[in-house]
Amino acid sequence: MPGLFRFSAYINLMADKLQSNDYLEVIEMNRDHIMAEGKEATGAISASADAAGLAALIQRAAADKNAGKDGLPPVERWNPPFCGDLDMEIRADGTWFYLGTPIGRAPLVRLFSTVLRKDEDGKTYLVTPVEKVGIRVVDAPFVAVEMQRTEEDAGPLLTFRTNVGDVVTAGPDHPLRFVIHGENRELKPYLHVRGRLEALVSRAVMYDLVDLGEVVDLEGTAWFAIRSGGAVFPVMPEAELSALAG
Repeated sequence: MPGLFRFSAYINLMADKLQSNDYLEVIEMNRDHIMAEGKEATGAISASADAAGLAALIQRAAADKNAGKDGLPPVERWNPPFCGDLDMEIRADGTWFYLGTPIGRAPLVRLFSTVLRKDEDGKTYLVTPVEKVGIRVVDAPFVAVEMQRTEEDAGPLLTFRTNVGDVVTAGPDHPLRFVIHGENRELKPYLHVRGRLEALVSRAVMYDLVDLGEVVDLEGTAWFAIRSGGAVFPVMPEAELSALAG
């Protein structure tokens, strides 16, 4: 428990520095903190000093000069060694936890979110140029918490904002997909954000999204679907929708 308390206090202090854009001081804090702990990173990353060092690496990664047009680090181009699993989890509601404790500072969560990557093995990692660590994701790494509908000549555009600040417009490059989940046949929409990462559309936004649906013909079958960005995203056959409504 003392290690957890030290980590929580350190995270709060580091997040304050990040929020004020004092990045150089953040890096110096990480170096001094790691030296004070006197620990070396070997195997699975579990010590508070290791997590602090990881945060410093992520900050340096965020400043990578080869970042894409969206300003995000080019994690898809990095191929660092796997350095173990971090006791970090993203819950279904989008809350990030470290050692079972919520990370309450939004700037720090945003920082971690910029270096998320889901690989072909189906696992999600935090990736920097020099290391890759595994984390747990209960459902999707992001949650779409807001949606705006606009009209263009080609039709409607649905733009979503995630809980970590990504803004994504559904379309051919960012498709929507729909899953019927569980015994209660709960409808769960997902939006592609980047790479293999998706955002679960929150329940409140899902209701607004479904209100925009229409029945379209797809290969001779009537489907309830959503349009955005010139693309049509099927939700379910109209017959199934009628059965659920009944």
